[in-house]
Amino acid sequence: MNNKIDTINWKILNYLQRNARESLAHIGREVGLSAPAVAERVKKMEDLGIITGYKAMVSHTETSYQLKAIITLRAFMGKLRPFLELVGTFDEVINCYRITGNENIIMEVVLKNQFHLEKFIDRLIQYGEARTHIVLSDIISNAPIKKIDF
Repeated sequence: MNNKIDTINWKILNYLQRNARESLAHIGREVGLSAPAVAERVKKMEDLGIITGYKAMVSHTETSYQLKAIITLRAFMGKLRPFLELVGTFDEVINCYRITGNENIIMEVVLKNQFHLEKFIDRLIQYGEARTHIVLSDIISNAPIKKIDF
């Protein structure tokens, strides 16, 4: 087990992953610590890189993006590096991973409609072979990382 994350820190992380705006006083009551003690533990986990940031979760459909898709890219010879340098400029990409296997890249993207998808794919195909999977619904999304004992 990671010595930086004891049982109480895991409990704090569980609350923060579900709602990063939860008050430290409420978390403290739930885990048996004062709000300043929780704040100290949170600050230490931030300093150690365990907590890497906080953000709001935004609905893609309520912000006019009607499609969510998973797109894999199998880069052409010599095109992976240029793509890796460019992908951060694509506003449609909300998550991107370099992966093992037949494909090099997997991206989660949000798009206005099928025409937007077509234009986005047109931008990708100069870098490799793209495969698109339209997301019908989220089954598990942003699940908290939990302590797992083997």
